[in-house]
Amino acid sequence: MAGVWYENSIMMKHITLNQNADIPVDHVVAIGNFDAVHLGHKTLIEEAARLAKSQGKKLGVLTLEPHPRRLFRPDDPPFRITPLSVKARRLADLGVDTLYVLPFDWTTAELPATAFVDKIIKDQVKPAAIVIGEDFHFGHNRSGDKSTIEAAGIVCHEVALRTDPQHGIISATRIRGLIQSGHVDEANTLLGWEWAIEGCVEHGDQRGRELGYPTANMPLGETIHPSYGVYAALVQIEGESLWQAAATNIGIRPMFEAKVALVEAHILDYSGDLYGKGLIVKPLAKIRDEQKFSSLDELIAAIERDCNATRARAALKPAA
Repeated sequence: MAGVWYENSIMMKHITLNQNADIPVDHVVAIGNFDAVHLGHKTLIEEAARLAKSQGKKLGVLTLEPHPRRLFRPDDPPFRITPLSVKARRLADLGVDTLYVLPFDWTTAELPATAFVDKIIKDQVKPAAIVIGEDFHFGHNRSGDKSTIEAAGIVCHEVALRTDPQHGIISATRIRGLIQSGHVDEANTLLGWEWAIEGCVEHGDQRGRELGYPTANMPLGETIHPSYGVYAALVQIEGESLWQAAATNIGIRPMFEAKVALVEAHILDYSGDLYGKGLIVKPLAKIRDEQKFSSLDELIAAIERDCNATRARAALKPAA
């Protein structure tokens, strides 16, 4: 499973609520969905960390899985910026000691706000304090807020939303729009880290190998689909620390009319069997849109240009 080679080194505890009997308590806990773990989320978590340190407590994050949108709008296309494994790693990087994951189903969705506080926060998490963003609401019909938490006798701190001069309030919605339009560099500015796609390499149709440009193929899964096209990217292979340049097609390959969008990374100057291994693909910049060429020769010439552009772009970016 992609991401496992990170999880082994993460000291953060991962607790599933409503299932675990042994739940760490008395943390300062930030609550939110935290898809993207962007700079706004970082500000909130840093405030929770500051409070935890001042009180001699540990730092926790309470989040929902799956994302509520998946429950309410199951037919929506993939939209997650950070599937759970990626989100967990980002939170661990921010110093979170315990990640409380609340399974989000219709039972949870229909909990009144006061019942959410009683059954989830007071009975299970038992926090020293709660930290939320100023726009945070919870419970059935989003009826709960800071006052609901405080009415239950729990200390609750509210953090102002972080803004960006160009984009205004930093939000996952804005970042999704930037990724979907191919502006990964702008998305990264709001994220505060370089967005990446994680997955497991699967067997493909060998088209790349037949053309002389073998690719490592993996599905996008629940990860949001960026603007289809060819990207200069850096990739990291499971079990390795090195980041390598890769000309990467993300999309449906109109030349071959693929039915499912894939990530297909041609790692420059690399040979080896990657099937079944985890792979992280970090798009740096979009080189071009997907195209349907009139011949294989035209396609091969375009791939060679893509490789040269990738090599040039990667040379400007030190390996992570």
